[in-house]
Amino acid sequence: MAGNRAVAYVKPMEVEVQDISFPDLILRDGPGVNPLNVGRKCEHGVILKVVTTNICGSDQHMVRGRTTAPSGLVLGHEITGEVIEVGRDVEYIRKGDLVSVPFNIACGRCRSCKERNTHVCLNVNPDRPGSAYGYVDMGGWVGGQSEYVMVPYADFQLLKFPDKEQAMEKIMDLTMLSDIFPTGYHGAVSAGVKPGSTVYIAGAGPVGLAAAHSAQLLGAAVVIVGDLNSERLAQARSFGCETVNLKEHANLAEQIEQILGVPEVDCAVDCVGFEAHGHGHAHGEAPATVLNSIMEVTRAGGRLGIPGLYVTGDPGAIDADAKHGTLKIRFGLGWAKSHTFVTGQTPVMQYHRDLMMSILSGRAQIAKAVNATKISLDQAPAAYAEFDKGASKKFVIDPHGLVKA
Repeated sequence: MAGNRAVAYVKPMEVEVQDISFPDLILRDGPGVNPLNVGRKCEHGVILKVVTTNICGSDQHMVRGRTTAPSGLVLGHEITGEVIEVGRDVEYIRKGDLVSVPFNIACGRCRSCKERNTHVCLNVNPDRPGSAYGYVDMGGWVGGQSEYVMVPYADFQLLKFPDKEQAMEKIMDLTMLSDIFPTGYHGAVSAGVKPGSTVYIAGAGPVGLAAAHSAQLLGAAVVIVGDLNSERLAQARSFGCETVNLKEHANLAEQIEQILGVPEVDCAVDCVGFEAHGHGHAHGEAPATVLNSIMEVTRAGGRLGIPGLYVTGDPGAIDADAKHGTLKIRFGLGWAKSHTFVTGQTPVMQYHRDLMMSILSGRAQIAKAVNATKISLDQAPAAYAEFDKGASKKFVIDPHGLVKA
């Protein structure tokens, strides 16, 4: 039996590469696994040899100790791999297929899945709707920052690349289909981006950059990206975005007016989430900052896409309310301006096939937009530390050395 290695959360600000069990088609007990899921048989699943697996900002929340993630939790929900074992009940996926794995696990059988709301599947997490690989309180499905991983409900979930050789040539783009590209795109679609739109993207991390590129693909006239990190803003400018440095300028509306001639945009996307910081020189943590600022600068009747992560449990929050996800949001402002809010995980399967085709055709250049940077599995702990310092990179782990430089 082959071995397996994976990136595991140890304690706040510490991850390590550990030896773990080779996956099988039964969900075994382990750190973070819901007891009601232990022993779950997955003959509808497959075993993948992981080709690429990415570090996500959502992983970083756990690594910072801002969730209740247990020590030993295997990380990773952005997975692309080659099928090496097929369960008895799998009909259409074959050994040797190269596939993208949606980060949200979905059964394909429940009411939510049948309504295409695969981000809130009712059958994969005993605690609440919705699940993901390698994530706290998501049912305990083992993460994919590893050499091998088990994926359930393969026929329903997996996106097979039509030409394996062509896919490997574009794998640094295609690896983004598991989460970051659909998430950024969902944020832009939820915000109502269309040809001619003016768009504000809060956050120039990888998801913000993906949302900005998605807004361009949807025909936006002007895409403005705001962040506190000058390196990340330079990355946004590298593919045609306007930028505002919120560390230097506290008044977002004034900065937008300097770019557009008016202090508002048609729509906005929150790609920051609950670890938001205030603007200007007093930029300490203020978790409602982004939500309040995008309500302020979005025109009346506009839409707000909110793919940024918000949690119900944050042990490192700045006050007692925020520890339970209760934030000081100016909801009255949003109500008065008749804003539409769209929140929650991204239903990846609504978008990943179309985005795959945009990559294969050369239309989308998502790896370039997010500065995709290949690393080995052993380099993952150092990459987490670099990412935490604000590096303007999307780290792509290549566990088996299969990706060409």
